[in-house]
Amino acid sequence: MSGHDRDVLIIGGGISGLANAWWLAREGLSVEVWEAEHRVGGKIKSSRQKGYLTERAAAMVMNFRPEVAGLVHETGLEDVKTSRMPIAEARRYLLHQGDLKALPMRLGAMLASPIWSARGKLRLLFEPFILTSGGKDESVSDFVCRRFGREVLEKAMEPFVSGTLAADPDQTSAEAALPRLTALEKRYGSITAGILINRILRRRTACVTDTFSFRGGISTLVNVLARAPGINTYTGHRVEELVKQDDGWFISAKTADGHRSINVQHVIVSTPAPAAAVLLKPLDKELAELLGGIDYAAVTVVHAGMDRGDIGHPLDGTGFLTPRREGHVLTGNLWMSSLFPDRAPEGKVLLTSYLGGARSPQIKDWDDDRMVDEMLRTLRPLLGLKGMPEMLRINRHKQALPLYHGAYQSRMQSIISRLKNLPGLHLEANYKGGVSVRDRLACGRSLAQQVVAERQRFCAGRNKNANERLTLSEMMGTVHVHETK
Repeated sequence: MSGHDRDVLIIGGGISGLANAWWLAREGLSVEVWEAEHRVGGKIKSSRQKGYLTERAAAMVMNFRPEVAGLVHETGLEDVKTSRMPIAEARRYLLHQGDLKALPMRLGAMLASPIWSARGKLRLLFEPFILTSGGKDESVSDFVCRRFGREVLEKAMEPFVSGTLAADPDQTSAEAALPRLTALEKRYGSITAGILINRILRRRTACVTDTFSFRGGISTLVNVLARAPGINTYTGHRVEELVKQDDGWFISAKTADGHRSINVQHVIVSTPAPAAAVLLKPLDKELAELLGGIDYAAVTVVHAGMDRGDIGHPLDGTGFLTPRREGHVLTGNLWMSSLFPDRAPEGKVLLTSYLGGARSPQIKDWDDDRMVDEMLRTLRPLLGLKGMPEMLRINRHKQALPLYHGAYQSRMQSIISRLKNLPGLHLEANYKGGVSVRDRLACGRSLAQQVVAERQRFCAGRNKNANERLTLSEMMGTVHVHETK
């Protein structure tokens, strides 16, 4: 690390930056994290109010990746992990023609469900025989309609994309938003066949799918990562200058105590795309324009705590999603007190609603009263609500989630290409690789492996050059001896 204060500096202390830091420190690298705000975690923040535990952003981890399970185990988070309660495993609901209907997840149950028409069921069964393939940057809507038919899009995939990604499936890149499904089609020619083959081949080795949170909420994960050995985390550090040097990077930031600077071999920018664009514009204007062209959706999260007796629905599931054609700005509702213990006091329930996204961008200008009125107007007939909530918390996110809209994969490839001109600079945030906590933890590991490999190549090249200089020196020394003779 000659000439460098640290091996790696990470700009941004959200879940992406902290995941990168943890994996890098695990590899033995010295790491600093600079966060502009006065707390780490980014949008993630768990809060207690009147005995209710609410999440400002991510509410849970839905994991199927072994590396994420390994991180939870190695950090000791296994001891404070809270798994989904049995009542929430039973059902996922969908708003269908004004009523909540259980949405089956297995093929047999789907075929028996009244949600699907006879024509829709036949089209679903026909999927293995679809031989067409999509074009570059095919949208989610086009991909799902081509593989499964429009009914699956309207009743299942559109609510999922709108509710969990806050996106518009007509504009969202299928390869970016549904990488597992598009990969199955490419490899096996059929998603159904690919799933069956993978289940047979990986039955004994695949990571068990697990949905969980932690005691104290998702902030527990953030805090454990930030305090991990080998990671030096600094808040209130707003980066003002990023300068490329011969063998690394010079970075300076404004802090409450004045300016602070550091020299590192690698720098990882883990801020939202607009902030990254501003920071990188002096280095590469085209790269900054590519980042600045990534749009974000505004989402408002409304938490309502109520008496259990004021709700007629059994709340025997995870919650529900609302298809676009139902005409609601509320895209989904999670029954948090059914999902995890200790989310509400005894005899109470916690309902968390999501409003807005690409479907209804206009609601970002609504005041709090209108937000609450809209939530209650939607929930009253569906859940049999009586009375008013005893606890309300509203979290507004003007830039909640990046939208994987348009020719998104082409944009990502162009960004990767521009980064090749800036060795030692890396970008890692939720606009690439997925927005979930699971994706952020997994992508952090991939980037850490890339940084370690680059360092090894750098050291090998430096040693080779040193050996070559030594050999040349020896040769010159020999010539010098001959000349003196």
